[in-house]
Amino acid sequence: MSLVDADAGTERFSGYEADLKLVQADLNQQIEVIKESTGEPRKAAISKAERALEEAEELIDQMRLEKSNIPANLKSKSNARFRNLEHDLDEAKRKVQSYSSDRSKLFGDRYTDNPDTDAQLEQRQQLLSGTDRLQRSSGRLTAAQRMALETEEIGAGTLSDLSRQREQIVNTRERLLESEGYTDRSIKTLKGMARRMATNRIITIAIITVLVLLIIAVIYSKFR
Repeated sequence: MSLVDADAGTERFSGYEADLKLVQADLNQQIEVIKESTGEPRKAAISKAERALEEAEELIDQMRLEKSNIPANLKSKSNARFRNLEHDLDEAKRKVQSYSSDRSKLFGDRYTDNPDTDAQLEQRQQLLSGTDRLQRSSGRLTAAQRMALETEEIGAGTLSDLSRQREQIVNTRERLLESEGYTDRSIKTLKGMARRMATNRIITIAIITVLVLLIIAVIYSKFR
């Protein structure tokens, strides 16, 4: 191990040690709060103490890793400091666990080991009342879910009806367009017939005119 690595390891070890001491100070403060409080304040203090324990354990792990980088002439003192810090952390952990298991302090006046006391009966009634509220809420949620499913089915039926109506409208439009096509062709046919009739009339008139002229010419030639 190089001298640079040794110095860096010692510096990191000392840095983790300083951070751990700050965390332990906060942890000890929370333990004092736990000792003097009950109910919700005690729960909050226990939660903070548990978070501090997690942070302290992470720092201990980091220090354990950095011990191997400490020079041999400083390692014995560092190991001693590490053991002391680890011992203090274990003591704090046991205290927090002990306080967390004290249910009478944790729940305050609401907790008692005697099931026949008024407080315990009140606690049971509150639990039953909470259960009833949960059941009613569950029933309302079930009813709301059923209504939502029914609404979804109605919506699906409406969409299906609209789809069929749209298809009918499209088919009707196509038939109308087809009828318009037939009408246009019929009009063209009628116009063609009218033109042919007019042409035939003109031809007929011309033929009659020619015949009349011929008859007149024949009669004129006989009486001449």
